[in-house]
Amino acid sequence: MDPKETTDPSLPPGPLTHLSLPDSSEVRLQSDGPSLLGSWTRSPPEHAIILREGVRTCLQQRCEQTVWILHAKVAQKSYGNEKRFFCPPPCVYLAGPGWRVKPMQDQALQSAETGPTVCGYMGLDGASGSAPETQKLNFEEQPDSREFGCAKTLYISDADKRKHFRLVLRLVLRGGRELGTFHSRLIKVISKPSQKKQSLKNTDLCISSGSKVSLFNRLRSQTVSTRYLSVEDGAFVASARQWAAFTLHLADGHCSQGDFPPREGYIRYGSLVQLVCTVTGITLPPMIIRKVAKQCALLDVDEPISQLHKCAFQFPGDTPGGAGTYLCLATEKVVRFQASLCPKEANRALLNDSSCWTIIGTESVEFSFSTSLACTREPVTPVPLISTLELSGGGDVATLELHGENFHAGLKVWFGDVEAETMYRSPRSLVCVVPDVAAFGSDWRWLRTPITVPVSLLRADALFYPSPFSFTYTPEYSARPRLPNAQEPAPDADTLLESIHHEFTRTNFHLFCPT
Repeated sequence: MDPKETTDPSLPPGPLTHLSLPDSSEVRLQSDGPSLLGSWTRSPPEHAIILREGVRTCLQQRCEQTVWILHAKVAQKSYGNEKRFFCPPPCVYLAGPGWRVKPMQDQALQSAETGPTVCGYMGLDGASGSAPETQKLNFEEQPDSREFGCAKTLYISDADKRKHFRLVLRLVLRGGRELGTFHSRLIKVISKPSQKKQSLKNTDLCISSGSKVSLFNRLRSQTVSTRYLSVEDGAFVASARQWAAFTLHLADGHCSQGDFPPREGYIRYGSLVQLVCTVTGITLPPMIIRKVAKQCALLDVDEPISQLHKCAFQFPGDTPGGAGTYLCLATEKVVRFQASLCPKEANRALLNDSSCWTIIGTESVEFSFSTSLACTREPVTPVPLISTLELSGGGDVATLELHGENFHAGLKVWFGDVEAETMYRSPRSLVCVVPDVAAFGSDWRWLRTPITVPVSLLRADALFYPSPFSFTYTPEYSARPRLPNAQEPAPDADTLLESIHHEFTRTNFHLFCPT
């Protein structure tokens, strides 16, 4: 965004800030258009100072609470009296220091009680809430201070004719106060894994590069023997209880471990892939993914991979003509298994049970909030989720549209500890006026350094919702107005300022979301 030009050359140039907002009524007059229909709202002045101090404390102390739901993308339907429990089982993690901070109104009530501070109940949306359909979660503290619980006995019966459903998590605090109800992503119902050659037209069942997957092994088809590929203490393990989500990348043939250019496209058998743990970032070496049939790795199949397929992972670099070594589990350890060629078919490698893995896509959703400001006993849900930011306008007035879900008219957008004038458009859209950068420091226009502030939401009852997004102001170049009788600056005094101007000349804003 270029600096504003003054019409009278005798006047000093305008201030560096690109968002010197006029009176709010003038903003409304200038902001005509379909995207800004509605009414702009801001907190009353008598509350503004208290709210700003509270938001600043939330940002500094990072007292948020996060609910993380992790589940599979598809679920196999049960038939008759058979119960096909969801595999891997849906998991819930409670993270963040806010879980260890008791709200003021609950301290006296909870001080005399012992036991878990929160308990959960998980079921299917639309379910009747009967015992077989709703499972109680018992949260246990992990070494990384997160609370973990999983629903091992959830299933969907053939009486349920839906093609998609969501999981519903209900959290209740000690003492019986309802914390809220949280929903998972959509889960697709399938009757059984597809045995046909998968078509890329049916993308619901295909697995794309960069998507998240889980791998599990089941000896002799026995449920009690199920082991999930996971990461503990920096090492890959086979866990009977917890599972990890891995980002599955199509890898380059010349890549090295930890440094590879990911490629786009759907994963096919015979491809070189790399598994990256979504939490720790730890990776396995690049491996060739093979289709498994009757405990054999098929070495000449290149069809797309489908959900709940049996597969094997071959380590490359084996001697030509050999069957190769494969990713294998030995009780709780992950090892290499030396396969042998099938004596009757040279395009098949004989595997053991522990080298055959089932692959399934996974989804996750995170809900973050902080109750440290709120003096309310109302549930924290629905938690607003921001998916993308869209910047419009510039010069004196710029607006930011937040796209996401669970928005309502009681939400205000905050840039750092500065409240923005906000307008509710729909449950999936909020629009706000970007605050003047002077609110973050009056000297910014002369320091000429970028300022990055977090974007968050505040409910009408002071419930705080942080987000992974941030907003960056970048400086424009203009000469600083000189005082009367001031000495003329040296010819090269603005060399550095000009270089900064060229660096940021393309845009005045950057929107960031951590990957």
